[in-house]
Amino acid sequence: MRAAALVLALALAGCAQLQKAPPAAVQEARLSGRISVTVAGNVHNRGTGGAASFELFGGPQAGRLELTSPLGALVARAEWRPGRVMLQTPGDERQFDDLDALTRELLGEAVPVAALFDWLQARPWPAAPHQKTAGGFEQLGWRIEPKLPALVATRLADPVVTLRARLDDGS
Repeated sequence: MRAAALVLALALAGCAQLQKAPPAAVQEARLSGRISVTVAGNVHNRGTGGAASFELFGGPQAGRLELTSPLGALVARAEWRPGRVMLQTPGDERQFDDLDALTRELLGEAVPVAALFDWLQARPWPAAPHQKTAGGFEQLGWRIEPKLPALVATRLADPVVTLRARLDDGS
């Protein structure tokens, strides 16, 4: 519910939006497309979810994730580097201990953003062991099913979290 509420509230804010960041350095990695995250519900809680366009810059050690509304307004920016994780939304800026804490706050569950750089390119993240499966691989407790330019990542523990992403052409 938090993610859906955040995306909806920010999309409706219209005039309240973040300024675009300066263009990335030429050598900085960039992936962009559409992303959705769904957290399964249970008897006590309704499921939650949200979707947005994204741009992912840099890498697991230092980078930036920008989320935009369907109307193209920049509604959230997460930036990280060693010792600092920052989230900016219209009218608010917060710091977190790490990327897991940031995604846990926004979505109610941690999503391994550091691994996304590799997962979005249909390969396991080199910083953790993985096992091959018929449709892809399992890593960090997630089943990864890459079918470029798309990805479905499903956390195997309860509550089940499903992340779907589709890369834009040229990413």
